[in-house]
Amino acid sequence: MHHFANLYLGSRFSEDLIQAGYEGLLKALKRFDPGKGVRFVTFASHYIMGEMRHQLRREASFDRPGWVADIQSRIYRTMDDLLQKTGEPPSLEEIAEAVNIRKEGVIQALQAGRVSLETLDLNQFKHLYYENFKLPIEDQIAVRQALKRLNDMQRRVIYLIFYRDLTQQQVAKEMGIGQRRVSRLMHRGLQSMAEYLA
Repeated sequence: MHHFANLYLGSRFSEDLIQAGYEGLLKALKRFDPGKGVRFVTFASHYIMGEMRHQLRREASFDRPGWVADIQSRIYRTMDDLLQKTGEPPSLEEIAEAVNIRKEGVIQALQAGRVSLETLDLNQFKHLYYENFKLPIEDQIAVRQALKRLNDMQRRVIYLIFYRDLTQQQVAKEMGIGQRRVSRLMHRGLQSMAEYLA
């Protein structure tokens, strides 16, 4: 149980999380069929991890920004994939390698929701290796933090132009404003982001 609890929260896990893991183990014992050709450790690990995730959701008392929730989902999927592939519960190092985030960043991401975003050490979110045509995780977070500082109109314009690949004229039509205003909003937004990122 402690191995799984450490994966989710490092050394900060609660007894409730351990208890949830035992509940998952009991469910696995009741439902395990040795005739299916699956090892018990693989079968039980899915139940243990599932119950621990339910417990973490129950304990969550802070909102998570979308980017943190995305990282958590990616980590959870990776844990399941690694367990499926190897038949063994994955180590923190294996998870970190698979999601390309240092293990300290994985631990920080999994704590989100149980602690406030201000409590997380965002500097721990660092990539392990470069991937072609993809910003490293720390740069993605910095861009999202910079976007968050913009007003709603600037954020919408930048989203439509750079994420949805619309022209300024298309953005103007969609937002019901003039193209000059779109241009001003984009330039001011980008300038504000550049100042924040500097």
